[in-house]
Amino acid sequence: MNEPVIAQRGPYGLDLEAGDYFWCRCGRSSRQPFCDGSHQGTGFTPMKVSLAEAKKVWLCGCKRTGGEPFCDGTHNSLSR
Repeated sequence: MNEPVIAQRGPYGLDLEAGDYFWCRCGRSSRQPFCDGSHQGTGFTPMKVSLAEAKKVWLCGCKRTGGEPFCDGTHNSLSR
C-alpha cells in the first residue's frame, strides 16, 4: 500500500483533553481520526500526538497533509 486511504475530504475538528492520542496515518481505521490497528500489514504506523493541555485541534482526514497530524488544507487540492 503506497498511498493512504482518504478517510474524509476535510479535517476532524475535535476538542481534546490533555493526554496521548494515536492519529491514523493509513486511513483504514473505523475510529477516525484515531488508530484502531487496521494499519497492520500496510507499511503505515500511527503517529503519537501528545497534548499538554486541553484544546481544539484540526486533525487531517485526507491523510495527505504536509504538517502531520494537523490539517494544512491539502484536501482542497485533491481530485474527486
